[in-house]
Amino acid sequence: MPAALLLRVLLWGWFAASVATGHWLLLRHLPPAALSGLPPALAALLWMSTRRIGALRDWCDALDSRALVLIQAVRASGLYFLLGEGAAELPRGLALIAGAGDLVVAVMALPVALAPISEAARVRAIRIWSVASLLSLLASCGELLRLGTTEPLRLLPFAVLPLSLYPTFLLPLLLAAQTMLLGRMIRRGDGPGA
Repeated sequence: MPAALLLRVLLWGWFAASVATGHWLLLRHLPPAALSGLPPALAALLWMSTRRIGALRDWCDALDSRALVLIQAVRASGLYFLLGEGAAELPRGLALIAGAGDLVVAVMALPVALAPISEAARVRAIRIWSVASLLSLLASCGELLRLGTTEPLRLLPFAVLPLSLYPTFLLPLLLAAQTMLLGRMIRRGDGPGA
């Protein structure tokens, strides 16, 4: 099976499992602290899959870095945390950290990936943007972990759709993509085509 097709099948299967998990309220059976540890665990599993499965590794390594940056544009959904129903359901600190950070990173992803600039300038822009993006993701994970240990009941909205997609699909996918991008930058030394 071609790597691109394999990756699509895996991602759609993962998305379907995340939707089913939220629909059947399966996350409510987990201790809230476990819910907060789910995104980094799933991200690590995805990242390890792309490093251990040869066809996936080769396909991911050949992927243009701009594609890994543009994936992060989906973080514009952070607006839901700030203004939508999510703002009413979520703890204020998490809504601000995840919502504002995601929104800034999503908006900055577009010019970093699409601006008509030299390759050297793009590499520098991706490097700077990647650090900000990773810090934002880690802040969201950190706030989830803090809430999971100090105020676990505040995480209950994440056990129900649509918010259940954040810890089971969106945050792990974004963490894994960002880890792939940073790993590539380190391995290739930020050279052209990185």
